[in-house]
Amino acid sequence: MTRRLEDVAVGEELPSLARVVTREDVKAYADASGDQNRLHQDDGAARAAGFSGVIAHGMFTMGHLTSCLVDWLDDATALQRLRVQFRAPVYLGETIVAGGAVRSLDPDTRRAVLDVWVTLERDGVTEYPIRRGEAEVQLA
Repeated sequence: MTRRLEDVAVGEELPSLARVVTREDVKAYADASGDQNRLHQDDGAARAAGFSGVIAHGMFTMGHLTSCLVDWLDDATALQRLRVQFRAPVYLGETIVAGGAVRSLDPDTRRAVLDVWVTLERDGVTEYPIRRGEAEVQLA
């Protein structure tokens, strides 16, 4: 059952969803998406491009954010729109944490707009692989 409008409040934070990014995750995403770019599979190629090693696909990170939203909504079809900016690479072994907060509710359309993001901590500093994201969801 899709989350109900009456059970949601402006400012409510979604439960965060954490995941350690593994080589197996990135390989599985490459196979599923067809994006076999060597930056996502070969440490040497990634280093030659200026990275410290293999990086996850930006869309892999966005998929993790989508999982967070769908878990909160309890209905994949309720996610109507998702807009994000990719801001930082994600390396193997890093933990990405997806989250969000309800920005506005429209009782007439039963829709909510959420601010969404993905964070990781690198060298003691919080980075944002996805920042300033926005999701529009349909509530029951």
